[in-house]
Parts: sequence; C-alpha cells; structure tokens
Amino acid sequence: MLGCGRGRKSSRERILDAAAELVSETGAGRLTLDAVAERAGLSKGGLLYNFPTKEALLQAMVQRLVDEVSAEREALRAHAEPGRNLEARLCTAALLKLRQGRTKEVANGMLAASAENPRLLDPVREVVKATLENLKATSDDLDAALLGWLAVEGLNSLEMHDLSPFSEEEHERIVQAVSRLLGKGIAE
Repeated sequence: MLGCGRGRKSSRERILDAAAELVSETGAGRLTLDAVAERAGLSKGGLLYNFPTKEALLQAMVQRLVDEVSAEREALRAHAEPGRNLEARLCTAALLKLRQGRTKEVANGMLAASAENPRLLDPVREVVKATLENLKATSDDLDAALLGWLAVEGLNSLEMHDLSPFSEEEHERIVQAVSRLLGKGIAE
C-alpha cells in the first residue's frame, strides 16, 4: 500500500490496516470503531474524520480488496506474455496470487459482514460484471476464458471458506489445467 509523504502511511491507511487485522482476528461482526481507533493509534475522532460510520469503514475495506486485485492484475500485465486469452490469464493469475494470507482472511470476514448488509458487496458485484464483459470482449476463446475464470473463482471460494477438499498438489493440478486451457500459462 502506498502511504503519504516521507514513507509514512496516512491515517486512512493505518485505519484500514488496523481494521483488516481486527477482522482477521475476530471477524467483521465484532469489529468496533473504538477497537480500530486503538489499534491504529488514533483517537476515535480521528477515525470518525476518515470513516464516519462502521459501514463506511467496511465499504472502504471492500473497496481496498477490489483495488488490490486490480493492482495485482496490472502488475502482472507488465510481465505477461502476449497471446491467447491475455485478460483471462491476468485475471486468474491475480486471483490466485491473492488467495492466501491477510487478503483471504479479510475477504472471508467481509463476506460474513455482508450477511447483515448485502450492499457491502456492491463493488465486488460491479467488478464481477466488468470482468465478465471484459472477458467477452477480449477473449480469443471465450469458452476457455469463462471456464478458467469460473474454475479459479470456485477454487478460491472453497479455500476462502475452508471447504476445499483439494490437497496442495491437487490445487496445483487444477491451476495447471486452467493454464493449459487459457494458453501460455498463468503464474501464481
């Protein structure tokens, strides 16, 4: 994440980092603005200046996840081999790269929070819609692009919810199958 001036993170970034840590530890349902302010090293007023409500904070957290996937896709683009189904390869590679660690934990917590407020996932819905339109417009083999994207989304969803029956070797086998389907390979 980019901070502001002289390498220091902005208070907004510190708040989002603190909220992500807390969501990873306790879930979004138990997230309080007081706990976030304390973890970020700010007064509650400082937090409220940036995020006037818990919903605003949660919305910013979802948007940050969306932005992280988009940034990862663009970073991969700089090194991607041109060729067949490029956008599908970039999309699946970005999703696979961000499937673990803090991103997984925060995404899982945000999904749980969306049960109480389904609108939290509106930015994700927009990205999914835009991704589908992009794949339709750019894929050399639309069937392969859609199957590859859906396979990776499904794999990530199973893993996010700790429901995956696949070993790491089986996971890699699926990724390689998607890579062959899309052409030229995807990178994790």
